[in-house]
Amino acid sequence: MENSLNEIFSAKNEMVKRGQIVEATEKYFASNAKTIDFDGTITNEKSEMLTKMQGFAGAIANVNEITLHNASICNDVSFAEFTFDFDMKDGSRVQWHEILRTVWENGLIVEEQYFKS
Repeated sequence: MENSLNEIFSAKNEMVKRGQIVEATEKYFASNAKTIDFDGTITNEKSEMLTKMQGFAGAIANVNEITLHNASICNDVSFAEFTFDFDMKDGSRVQWHEILRTVWENGLIVEEQYFKS
């Protein structure tokens, strides 16, 4: 069982690396979690983020690669740098480099902001 915030953060990153984005959202987001995407899209609660992630994950045909490049945590704020490479069901290929800034409270995410790199 994960105890420290560092262990929780590491476990969440491992889930993301395995492509378990929806499952990580379900497990680690607080019910009132807010997200802010690089394009300005905001979700104001876990259920909205779950719907968003389910829709995105459902459009993926194949996960080519998810790489965690760097991760850091200080007090209740963490940063993670990922690259993602997906083949989508519509025939397109999605590749992006993203930095996540996450605010934690009692072992759960209360805010997550995504920066395109």
